[in-house]
Amino acid sequence: MNTPNFKQSLVAVAVSTMLASPLALAQEQEQSTEAEDAKLERIEVTARRTSESLQEVPVAVSAFGEMELERDGIEDITELQYKMPNTTFQVSRGTNSTLTAYIRGVGQQDPLWGFEPGVGIYIDDVYVARPQGAVLEVLDVQRVEVLRGPQGTLYGKNTIGGAMKYVTRDLTGYDEFEIKGTVGSYNQADLKVSGQTALADNFYVGGAFATLNRDGFGEFANTGDENYNKELMTGRLNAKWIVNRDINVKFAADWTQDDSNARGGHRLLPSLLSDEPRQEDVYDAYTAMPTWNEVENEGYSMTVDWAINNEWMFKSVTAYREGSTNTNIDFDSTVNPVLLVPAIYEDDQTTQEFQFMYRDDRLDFVGGLYLYEGQACGEFGTVLGLLSLSIDTGGCVDTSSEALFGQATYQLDDKWSVTLGGRYTRDDKEADVFRYTYAGVKFLDRGDYDQDPIVINSDFNQQADWSKFSPHASVSYQVAPELMMYGSYSNGFKSGGVDMRADVSLNPDASNPYDPETVDTFEFGVKSEMLDGRLRLNAAAFFSDYQDMQVTVQRAIEGGGVASQVLNAADSTVQGLEFESTFSATQSLSFTGSLGYIDAEFDSVEFFNPELQEIEDVSDLWSFQNTPKLTANLGFTKEFALESGSLVWSGSVAYRDDMQMFEVPSPLDEEAYSLTNTSLVWYSNSGQWTVGLHAKNILDEEYRVSGYNFGSTFGENIVTGYYGDPRTVALSVGYQF
Repeated sequence: MNTPNFKQSLVAVAVSTMLASPLALAQEQEQSTEAEDAKLERIEVTARRTSESLQEVPVAVSAFGEMELERDGIEDITELQYKMPNTTFQVSRGTNSTLTAYIRGVGQQDPLWGFEPGVGIYIDDVYVARPQGAVLEVLDVQRVEVLRGPQGTLYGKNTIGGAMKYVTRDLTGYDEFEIKGTVGSYNQADLKVSGQTALADNFYVGGAFATLNRDGFGEFANTGDENYNKELMTGRLNAKWIVNRDINVKFAADWTQDDSNARGGHRLLPSLLSDEPRQEDVYDAYTAMPTWNEVENEGYSMTVDWAINNEWMFKSVTAYREGSTNTNIDFDSTVNPVLLVPAIYEDDQTTQEFQFMYRDDRLDFVGGLYLYEGQACGEFGTVLGLLSLSIDTGGCVDTSSEALFGQATYQLDDKWSVTLGGRYTRDDKEADVFRYTYAGVKFLDRGDYDQDPIVINSDFNQQADWSKFSPHASVSYQVAPELMMYGSYSNGFKSGGVDMRADVSLNPDASNPYDPETVDTFEFGVKSEMLDGRLRLNAAAFFSDYQDMQVTVQRAIEGGGVASQVLNAADSTVQGLEFESTFSATQSLSFTGSLGYIDAEFDSVEFFNPELQEIEDVSDLWSFQNTPKLTANLGFTKEFALESGSLVWSGSVAYRDDMQMFEVPSPLDEEAYSLTNTSLVWYSNSGQWTVGLHAKNILDEEYRVSGYNFGSTFGENIVTGYYGDPRTVALSVGYQF
């Protein structure tokens, strides 16, 4: 959408104010402030499955600690996309809890249970296989790490874009208690409580709980229900048993329940069938469905750490997770039942990972075995009320996966080190798929319909297996203690599968499995600290060969109708640059910045043209989705010393370039926009009290993050968009001891 000139001017003024004010304050600092006082803190990450300094890891990784997340008022992981280059974390269309994640042009937008994500999400060391419920709230968190580029060697399949690690607080055995309440715009009312204690000298327990509530940004005009509201509860319990000085065992359980309403989209085009006017407010909508929605997720894990001797460590991570979603999606957002989709998703997974780690003066090694057993099931209805037809589509995918992996880094001398690694993965999948067409209006299995289908479109079982080896190699050169350069090659893959929407009555080949897609990435990076440790500047350049991309192709069927099928029909080239920097101007003033540039182009796309009745290359017509060419962020933090404590003022401006929602251009594509945020947080001298004031999107920018584009396929203009949050202000008060 077009951004008025006056808004651009306001952005410029806001940026200038944010930068000029802290700079002016900095100039007032005493000249005697020594550079040593302004040195940056060391940041520890576990990107390579062992604790290392951020500056020593030859991987493009961003890390956000607990204090930074609290200072900036970060509520969930989607807000982090504005702090990192070439990254998209969005709430996916109809719910508050489903995640759409892309890194360096690689991801997965469709949350259907048959498709695998392209960015791996981890809670501690546990992989979260499904995007439902993956919009993780910031609660009981110690650090969030985001690794960019394929992570197939250490993290496995479905991390071809990268991986995000949500690292929770460790239990220390100290008595701790923290409570925080937040009120804000749209009647926001949040409460977070956390704490820990020791039940014995060697047994600690802890937990956290949050209830997060907010009225809708808009409403459904014909029902009065709230749209874009929030009604969510989440919690976590932990225990740590120190068996002896060499062995400890950690237990964890987490759960989330999201009862927020299903979101209604904003119509971009006037209705062809309804008289109601198109809503002016993008958060308002119409609906012909109930708006209730329920997302539940829970997980349990046990981690055993054993220090075998001074060189060898062993870790076992055993975990179980399950989730369910029951939601309603009105695709056309009118009062007519043109295209209604009630949907149910259910999944469970059991994982086991064994790790062996070795470390001496020259060699670091990590390797092990990973086992995964999971089932993802679902059913969705396509209710075409005006045609008096309903189509039920559903089934289950059972997945067994085993992997052997290892990676070793050898220090050749004081400056050179070499890393070699690989992972062998075998996937076995079995899918049951059904697709039935009924006369009349049928809402899944809700007991109000007892007629047999008029057409059995699909009812089949399919099995497939794949095996892949994902290698990694890198070399790093420590030019000086403050400067490291590296070059790396990484391979990753996203698992193959079966199209759970397959309609074999129109296309008998639709039941055929599609193969994994792969990425080979070459990366060159620099990690540096300058000005006596006051300036940190990390940069990376990458080139990716993206092959066998899973594409839904359309086929015209003789006698009428169009059938879809997922094929490995595309190849592409992705290359880009990334910069991240932190500058400590003085002991109380610092700046952060990031810049990402990406050039992602399709080399070939085999797509069936129904008019020409032949396959053609449409690579010149397609572009990458959810991948802005340019992303940037500039922020500052200024601390003021007060008699009662300290006051920290922070602010940032984040820019995202034009973004295409789907591979083919559509009216939903979003033009470039900028978001401006600022926070003031007071910390008491005792360290017990905090008061924070957080203003987000302070210029009230209107920006689209997702949508549906069916055009006039169903006799109605179905182009509906979903939008990011408007301007909000929140006040939080916290107490801890």
